[in-house]
Amino acid sequence: MKKLLNSLWPLRKTCYNSSVPNDNCSEFEVDKWLLSQFVVERLVPIVGVRPFPLDELLLMAGTVVKYKPTHIFEWGTNIGKSARVFFETAKAFSLTTEIHSIDLPDTIEHVEHPQHQRGRMVRGLKGVFLHQGDGLETSLRLYKSFRERGCRPLFFVDGDHSYESVKRELCGILSTVPEAPVLVHDTFYQSKESGYNIGPYQAIEDTLAAQPHKYKKIAVGLGLPGMTLLYKL
Repeated sequence: MKKLLNSLWPLRKTCYNSSVPNDNCSEFEVDKWLLSQFVVERLVPIVGVRPFPLDELLLMAGTVVKYKPTHIFEWGTNIGKSARVFFETAKAFSLTTEIHSIDLPDTIEHVEHPQHQRGRMVRGLKGVFLHQGDGLETSLRLYKSFRERGCRPLFFVDGDHSYESVKRELCGILSTVPEAPVLVHDTFYQSKESGYNIGPYQAIEDTLAAQPHKYKKIAVGLGLPGMTLLYKL
């Protein structure tokens, strides 16, 4: 029985080194087999599949190993699950990446404000820094302070999820750091009869339509909540 289980579950022996099978391509490409093993073996036992289902965990991890960011800026991420996803990915693939997680100040009321639970899943982890303030303003201020050190940022937009807030954040990022990849959460699109909030989806569409640069989208949208990667061509 032990021999059979080992043949079916070789994940414990996996060495995570590279998941970019071919760098000589124009399209986004990662090793989905290796990344799938990583997601099942390392991520799911730690973060589960809520609020990020398997396909979204795969996109998050794949984006990190593809672009190898020196800094990740994310905000509105509650108890720190997304920051923990990024931390575990960077650690497993031997990447030197700082993670800056931003939440609103404790004095501001918001339905998703974690209060004393803020950043619980990443507190004390090396290379993870917790901030309070406006996500866009704080992340861009931090980016500008790191820019001279060769900062290659990745942004993760996850917060209020209204059309106005997502559009503001995307316009701010793309106008300041047009070459940076951006992950946006809660971007599932469904017909109006569903009653779902399609504000983030529409914000992406309208922002890209007005951009002078050309961007490509990779979206995972079999169902809620959905996630989209934007990257400059």
